[in-house]
Amino acid sequence: MNRPIQDWRTQRVWLVGASSGIGEAFAQALLAAGAKVILSARRESELRRVAGSHALAAVVAFDAAAEAEWPAAHAKAEAAFGGLDLVVFLAARYEPQRAWELDAAAATRSFELNVLSVYRGLTLVLPAMLANGCGGVALVASVSGYTGLPKASVYGATKAALINLAETLYFDLAPRGLAIYLVNPGFVATPMTRANDFSMPELMTPQAAAQAMLAGMAAGRFEIRFPRRFTSMLWWLSRLPYSWRFPLLHKVTGL
Repeated sequence: MNRPIQDWRTQRVWLVGASSGIGEAFAQALLAAGAKVILSARRESELRRVAGSHALAAVVAFDAAAEAEWPAAHAKAEAAFGGLDLVVFLAARYEPQRAWELDAAAATRSFELNVLSVYRGLTLVLPAMLANGCGGVALVASVSGYTGLPKASVYGATKAALINLAETLYFDLAPRGLAIYLVNPGFVATPMTRANDFSMPELMTPQAAAQAMLAGMAAGRFEIRFPRRFTSMLWWLSRLPYSWRFPLLHKVTGL
């Protein structure tokens, strides 16, 4: 559904959320493949650790949840290698909450980073891509956006929003030459998932997740989900009638 990326050496990639987890692993995989990579997150020291001495890595530290910081960060990212071919939105906050634990302040923090930061970035990066008739955007959502799940009362809602947004972006922008990627990971061993106190089926390493993203983009897929068996099961589960889905979810999760 997208034009395959055949040679990463031609790509200038801005990763928003590259200091740890999937973002860090994807940065390393891109650099190994020859891409020019701009690494962004709040913690400059961690970004410099990820970049190391790599000549193809540039660091632009900023807080993606802060609206006022986006314009300057975008200008620096554009200037680093003379433009952007792919922008990947990875920054996210995860605070497990059951329905009786809802906290409006925590929900606001999550939506600011997980959703609104993506809109702020899109308003800056899309005009140049549309003017050139090429370029790509990747939204890293989650299979928790497929259906309501225990402990995902806020996180799942933010990821469902990204899934819907990616679908709309593809509808609008693919005919105008842009590539849109929707990345839906299952469980990946990152600092975020350490907060989980339940079994995580088919838990993947960040490095395996990064390779799955590279392969999906190289193949031109719209949705890139991994691991395939677990995420496919959850996708089919989300298509079941509610009267079947909820009892199955209770049984599978034990919650």
